[in-house]
Amino acid sequence: MKLLVNDLNRRITIQQKQTVVDPEGIPTESWVDVATVWAAREPLVAGAREFFSAAAVNAEKTVRYAIRYRPGIFSNMRLFDKRDGLTYEIKAVLDDVFGDRTQTHIMAEVLTDG
Repeated sequence: MKLLVNDLNRRITIQQKQTVVDPEGIPTESWVDVATVWAAREPLVAGAREFFSAAAVNAEKTVRYAIRYRPGIFSNMRLFDKRDGLTYEIKAVLDDVFGDRTQTHIMAEVLTDG
């Protein structure tokens, strides 16, 4: 799917977990924003669901976000979709899908516990 400017109609924030040590020396983990970008979103269709065959039960909650090419996104991160107000766990990142540094695709699954 080649992206058109009109396709990028969702604002998402990519976050990563960071450990902060408070003044008493107690480490606390929290999510910090890495980037906020425009994205196109689509539910996975039958063929793409094979990618998650081991998690077939959760396939209905899995979506693909396409953004302009951006390195440095990893599967230990999450994203927040500002349009639907949901947080998604990043399951896989397909960097440079067309080999021309135009797109990054993010496979994500909605989190039920935030």
